[in-house]
Order: sequence, then structure tokens, then C-alpha cells
Amino acid sequence: MEDTPGIPEAPPKKNIVRRLYDWVLSWAETRFGTPALFVLSFVESSFFPIPPDVLQIALSAGKPKRAFWYATVNTIGSVLGAIAGFFIGLAFWSATQDFFFNYVYGFTEELFEQVKGWYNGNAFLTVFTAAFTPIPYKIFTVAAGVCGISLPILLIASILGRVARFFAVAAIMYYFGPAVTAWIDRYFNLLTIVFTVLLIGGFVAVKFVIQ
Repeated sequence: MEDTPGIPEAPPKKNIVRRLYDWVLSWAETRFGTPALFVLSFVESSFFPIPPDVLQIALSAGKPKRAFWYATVNTIGSVLGAIAGFFIGLAFWSATQDFFFNYVYGFTEELFEQVKGWYNGNAFLTVFTAAFTPIPYKIFTVAAGVCGISLPILLIASILGRVARFFAVAAIMYYFGPAVTAWIDRYFNLLTIVFTVLLIGGFVAVKFVIQ
């Protein structure tokens, strides 16, 4: 049977992760790229699922000489977002916990209870490892408030972990630039698998460092 002429085949639908990824990347093409990076890094520390590294990489690819400035914006936004997450857990957890468990991607009761247990070990290393690795950082910031972790400990560990992570990204973009972005786009599906492996490894790392 011949194909019906004039009716193009419908393109396959993108999965939700790819759509969110593309939406985040689209901000790099606007004059609001830097403010968007700040907002993204802020909200990622409490509820948004896409890591801010994605937009930092895209912005840095276009302007490699500003890579370390984007890392600074990312760090400041993320640490301020950690403070917001801390106070959500400290003062508003009873009113917001259903929202987090039901609607925030990756924020499960099981992981939340596990993080609370880790805070009984070494709070500083727990926060630092979460800030540096691909672990959903939001779980740790909110749990820090629920557990009453010292805010200075949260801040210092978050700053050190986020600086190490975002400035490492900046160094790569400064020296390699657009080639990295093209490579990421080409191998996106493979990278999602690698990211999942790193995610699991991050949780293993937290468990290891607090023992």
C-alpha cells in the first residue's frame, strides 16, 4: 500500500527530560541568560529537577571568557537557594511536605529519611558531597532544616561543594568552549545514562564518607 501523499509522518515526541533540557538551554539564546541562570540555580536547590550546569555550559559555550563569571552566578544562586530550602524545612515542612513528596521529581520519602539518617553522622561531609555530586541537592537542603542542622555548616559546606563543581565546569568550558556543547547534544541519551550512574555513585559516596 502506497503512502498517502501530502501527509508527512508525525515526528516522534520528545521525552519530558529532553523537553526540559531544551527549554533550559533556550534561555542561553536570550538577553536574560544570566538572570535565568541565577533563578534556575536558586530553584534547583529546593524543587526544580534540571541541574543548573546545563545552562551554565550553554552560556559559557557562547562566551568562554565569561565562563568563570557564570560559575560565580551559579554558585551564588545555588547557595541562596540552599538557604531557602533550609527555611522551608525548618519552618514550613508540615505545610509543604505533601507537595514535595507528591510533585517534586526525585523527592521521595525513602530518600528523605535516608538523608535524615546521614545527618546524624557527619552533617558537613553530607552537605559537601551532595553539593559536589549529581545527587538531588534539594533533598539535602530541606532535610537540613527539618533536622535543625547548623546554618553555618550548611553554608560553608554548600559554598565549598558548589564552587568545586561549578568552577570545574567553568574551567572545562574556558579551555574547550563550544566543542563540549556540541558533544553533549550529540550524546545526550548516553549522558543521561552516565548521569544516572553518577547519581547512584553520589549516594554511595555520601554513605561512605560519613562512616
